[in-house]
Amino acid sequence: MKQTEVLLQPNPNARIEEFVYEKLDRKAPSRVNNPELLGQYMIDAGTEFGPGTAYGNALIKCGETQKRIGTADRELIQTSALNFLTPLRNFIEGDYKTIAKERKLLQNKRLDLDAAKTRLKKAKAAETRNSQLNSARLEGDNIMVNFSYMLNFLHVKWLKSEQELRITQSEFDRQAEITRLLLEGISSTHAHHLRCLNDFVEAQMTYYAQCYQYMLDLQKQLGSFPSNYLCNNNQTAVTPAPSVLPNAIGSSSMAPTSGLVITSPSNLNDLKECSGSRKARVLYDYDAANSTELSLLADEVITVFSVVGMDSDWLMGERGNQKGKVPITYLELLN
Repeated sequence: MKQTEVLLQPNPNARIEEFVYEKLDRKAPSRVNNPELLGQYMIDAGTEFGPGTAYGNALIKCGETQKRIGTADRELIQTSALNFLTPLRNFIEGDYKTIAKERKLLQNKRLDLDAAKTRLKKAKAAETRNSQLNSARLEGDNIMVNFSYMLNFLHVKWLKSEQELRITQSEFDRQAEITRLLLEGISSTHAHHLRCLNDFVEAQMTYYAQCYQYMLDLQKQLGSFPSNYLCNNNQTAVTPAPSVLPNAIGSSSMAPTSGLVITSPSNLNDLKECSGSRKARVLYDYDAANSTELSLLADEVITVFSVVGMDSDWLMGERGNQKGKVPITYLELLN
């Protein structure tokens, strides 16, 4: 339970604050989580660079995606706390404490029963020894009187020990029955917590699926950006870092946006000026937005060629009988 709380809320100060508010029976104030905070900073930075610039627009889109991830993270915490942590905490702080208390009481009753059995056993052994002595021949009336008195005393003590044993045995049996009934309910508790565990796994599955979809959409948005970027003072952008792949059309040099690809101007001009077709390798998966575009799979090789009047960011792609527009930033030109 504790490690699940750490997973959902890594900040120990925040956990302590939530614990204090819970003990005071007050609602904890809403707190901005890390993805939401990062998203807001990205949006603010993108606004300063200018939404009309490619880099500023990319920062804004990344910030919006981070804020959506933050919202999904908040929903995961709420759902997990309600469906998994709360039932587990209620059991540990409620039923489990009752079971532990009754088990400890049962152990004490067992110790009392063992002590009563030991006392009865000693009383029986003493009475047996005195009976044996009584059968022996003893001289003197005073000795016989004193011995008879001792024998009666031991017999009374034996009867008292036997009665104490019956009472202790009865209390032990009653406590054992109470503990047994409580422990029999553990199986149903396990079944309930199993359902809670399934709810927790489903909440995590939903969260990660949402995050994957958000990032996939963001990657598509960044991949469709214009290939020739301008810096914020409307001058030519800095020459991008060379690609690790030879003849690559795209090379990623924007630090905050890993999905952002910058096209090499020399290769682009060569392809645009070429009147014939060329082979190109697909760098990333691409889903066609409409019937005029061609869907792509990473690492496949297609034929591309330029068409007069087409947008500079697109080429015409051909795969077998399929033909359609493809974004140039998703391609690597082959020799």
